[in-house]
Amino acid sequence: MRVDDSQTTDTIAAIATAVAPGEGSVAIVRISGPEAEGIGRQLFAAPGQQVWETHRVLYGHVVDPASGERVDEALLLLMRAPRSFTRETVVELHCHGGLVAVQRVLELVLAAGARRALPGEFSQRAFLNGRLDLTRAEAISEMITARSRRAAQLAMAGIDGGLQQRIGTLRERLLDQLAELEARVDFEEDLPALDAAAVVAELDAVRAALQQLVAEARQGELLRHGLRVAIVGRPNVGKSSLLNLLSQRQKAIVTDLPGTTRDLLESELVLDGVPLTLLDTAGIRPTSDRVEQLGIARSREALAAADAVLLLFDLSAGWTPEDAALRALAPEGAVLLVAGNKADAAALPVGLVPPDDGARAPADVSFSAVSGAGRDELVAELLRRCGAGSLEGVQVALNARQRDLAGAAAVSLEASLEAAAQQLPWDFWTIDLRTAVRCLGEITGAEVSEAVLDRVFSRFCIGK
Repeated sequence: MRVDDSQTTDTIAAIATAVAPGEGSVAIVRISGPEAEGIGRQLFAAPGQQVWETHRVLYGHVVDPASGERVDEALLLLMRAPRSFTRETVVELHCHGGLVAVQRVLELVLAAGARRALPGEFSQRAFLNGRLDLTRAEAISEMITARSRRAAQLAMAGIDGGLQQRIGTLRERLLDQLAELEARVDFEEDLPALDAAAVVAELDAVRAALQQLVAEARQGELLRHGLRVAIVGRPNVGKSSLLNLLSQRQKAIVTDLPGTTRDLLESELVLDGVPLTLLDTAGIRPTSDRVEQLGIARSREALAAADAVLLLFDLSAGWTPEDAALRALAPEGAVLLVAGNKADAAALPVGLVPPDDGARAPADVSFSAVSGAGRDELVAELLRRCGAGSLEGVQVALNARQRDLAGAAAVSLEASLEAAAQQLPWDFWTIDLRTAVRCLGEITGAEVSEAVLDRVFSRFCIGK
């Protein structure tokens, strides 16, 4: 879908920067649409002989036209269509940061005839006007919300068109095969015989490439959204000490008294490029202390919602029935890593855990929260078990919407290959092949409905 630049549309405006009291020296009000320059001229007073030229910065003041009051000292940037992000005429008013001034400027812009932009509406217009394909637009949103350097690099690869190029190439390959098959359906007598084996090989190769992209999508999700890791264990096994060790700051109170942690503590950090939310839970044990009971209840809730469970036990005390009971609480489907702490004071050989039957078997990992020994091995094993062991090799990664469509395209190609295996007529081959082509078109926006666009761009922040 493409909207002609001359087509009438309304003018939208929004604050395009984060707004917080005392934070940020500059705030930007962005205006896009046919009335953007007129609104700018109505509200902005530029002293002297400054010329209103495209892609030129003007200095002056935002003025209330009703009262003549100077609202803020500002800069104005004019970008006339089509040389702008939306391919419409765009005006940006660069004001002082904070809350009051920028909100007043936006109110004046809206009173002058602009409409308050919806979340993601600037990016949606850029897509509709052919400035972006859908993968690039989504990558912009992912860049804004990136929680780690690797996630930002992955988003930048999408903005540069890496994902669009891969999906577009696969779709073109399928279109080539579809054209060959449909030509035989209508004009087989007038064309040379189709090399069915070559068609099957090409469809199978595209299917394999899609399956690889789907497999890598999980790693991309780890980089974008991270993991929630619940640290659980009996009281006083070192859960808070491990949280402090990984966070590299004293976030949790650490004593040798059982039950010190009464509430759920969260720590946001990035380990080897993967964002993690560590949940330091209260030690789960029978207790009559009402406050501690509430903390234990929250621990159980966090355990049920975690992506991974890091179960700590005390190597110096050995494996106990209470440790075994906690291991049984790990939710189905979550990654479980059993780690022995206090390796520096262990009575057992380091890294050995007596399981329930009393026999000795290797623990997953062992470490010392006091000295830090074994910390890197623990992190590496946790990330490996969560599927983040080879993230450096991931150059582009599908998001959830794109992954579902790529998976559906791969399934459709399997159906086409099944029709080929059964030696059905050409038109049977094309039924599911068309579906695969449509799914890949939805990824890039070559074939997409208005409802899909609304779902995609509604997740963006306002002003972008």
